[in-house]
Amino acid sequence: MGKIVTQKEIINIVREGQKEGKTFAATNGCFDILHIGHARYLQATKKLADFSIVMLNSDKSVKLIKGDSRPINNQNDRAELLTALSCVDYVVLFEERSPAELLGRIKPDIYTKGADYTLETLPERDIIERNGIKVEFIEFVQGKSTTNIINKISK
Repeated sequence: MGKIVTQKEIINIVREGQKEGKTFAATNGCFDILHIGHARYLQATKKLADFSIVMLNSDKSVKLIKGDSRPINNQNDRAELLTALSCVDYVVLFEERSPAELLGRIKPDIYTKGADYTLETLPERDIIERNGIKVEFIEFVQGKSTTNIINKISK
């Protein structure tokens, strides 16, 4: 089994690992054009647990959120690029707008989100509280975003 896994596989990996005392930190995102902000965010996530999981928005999911012009890179390319990073242990795709349902099924020990959110504004708050998942908010790297990169290229 590689780093790109199915939803069923990641649930089994987490359950077995947790039985052995291993910890898992999960995050989510589109990761459309990978940049230094993403790298630092994923490194910070990995430092919190034995294993890191990226719940990656599928192409369908990205279009729902960002519009028909996105993603720039398809889900297979985005997933493979993420697996090339040593701070990413597993990548799992999801089709919905939000990773909430998958997060509730995986039940990682920790969930990371950008510091532009608070517990009160977190869309996944109910799932997190219901499953006792710890939340860590990670600071963004100012000025680094896929949208900024796309805007700079289009100029």
